[in-house]
Amino acid sequence: MFKYLPHTSADIDAMLKRIGVDSIDELFAEIPSELKDFELNLPEAFSEIELRRHFQDLAEQNEPLIPFMGAGAYDHYTPSIIPYLIERQEFMTAYTPYQPEVSQGTLQYVFEYQSMICELTGMDVSNASMYDGATATAEAMFMANAVRRKQDRVLYADTLNPNIVRVLETYAHVQNITLEAIPSKAGAVDADALKEALDTDVAAVIVQTPNVYGVLEELDVVGEMLADMKALFVVNQDPSTLSHLKPPSVYGADIVVGEAQSLGVPLYFGGPYVGYMATTKKLMRKMPGRICGVTEDVDGKRAFVLTLQAREQHIRREKATSNICSNQSLMALFVTIYLAVMGKQGLFEAQQQSFNHAHYLQEMLTSLPHFEVAFEKPFFKEFTLRTTLDVEAMNQKLREHGYLGPLSHGRDETGKTLVTFAATEKRTKAEMDDVVRILGEL
Repeated sequence: MFKYLPHTSADIDAMLKRIGVDSIDELFAEIPSELKDFELNLPEAFSEIELRRHFQDLAEQNEPLIPFMGAGAYDHYTPSIIPYLIERQEFMTAYTPYQPEVSQGTLQYVFEYQSMICELTGMDVSNASMYDGATATAEAMFMANAVRRKQDRVLYADTLNPNIVRVLETYAHVQNITLEAIPSKAGAVDADALKEALDTDVAAVIVQTPNVYGVLEELDVVGEMLADMKALFVVNQDPSTLSHLKPPSVYGADIVVGEAQSLGVPLYFGGPYVGYMATTKKLMRKMPGRICGVTEDVDGKRAFVLTLQAREQHIRREKATSNICSNQSLMALFVTIYLAVMGKQGLFEAQQQSFNHAHYLQEMLTSLPHFEVAFEKPFFKEFTLRTTLDVEAMNQKLREHGYLGPLSHGRDETGKTLVTFAATEKRTKAEMDDVVRILGEL
């Protein structure tokens, strides 16, 4: 069957007759003329070979750069087998797996995905996946707001990635939630300021680790502070770092969210991403999305099913905590295969190399006269330095040599600029030494 099924003139006449109009123009008569009577200046149609050549010409205008910037998007290695496995037909079944008998492939990998997220985070349950890490954090805010019976204050560390903060602000506005930033001290959340801000009307406290500066937050301090409070502890964490770090559950986290792009998903010019969310058994009925489980069919064979989903999201939307009914399921499959292919040891070694490379790069850069450590705090694969260099000129120079430079946070109280570098297992010693050489010449 041909992939396009155009309507014939007879088809169009029959449809117009059915709805009681004489022409397509009459069908669109209610649209104001200024919205439809203008020149689009469209070029002539391309043949397929011309169109492919056109897109190739456009693609060649892209400037390929080796990234030394992270800020939530990391250049990790993708095993070559993954793009082939995700296209297998047993995984490309129902869009929404309401009918388990025809959706076993989808249900199985979602179950495996949830299991792996729970193993990484130490939490009891995980849902089927979220859109991205930022909206997953906003959904956690909604969830906490519902659990705390509409307590309207949510505190967040101002070391949260600004992109996540902007999404939180957008979501909070429509739900009349009051967001308050807790100031930082030496690159991490100020525990004293947090303690002072806590009150009975706080629904949740949100902390990111590693934070926007690459610093590992002291989750144990925050967890102990919230242990006797009713406010929920929401942790946003890069899941790849959990190959080495203690899981958030150890520190009393109630909800764990984050961006799972770091688990092997290529950067793809800015997407797609895949958020994750995990929580405790106590809170699972407040979690958006759905949970897949495993059971046995009538023949005693293993079968996968939708175990739990909030029906309010489908039929009583005005009462729903969240209206997320879809998710990044294909990217959840991508992450699942990545974790299965890498295994515990592979993930550990890849992230160990990221850790080593970042610490090597920091040591080399701080040997230059115009860089100094900004925060004497532990970090994983990102770190922040102070510099006296003009950041725009610095990044332009790096671009000329094929590198994407660090993220600038602007000037701090010393008058110097804060810049955050990232290094993953894909960065070679030669690349890092070259960056140091280029910056040294400035």
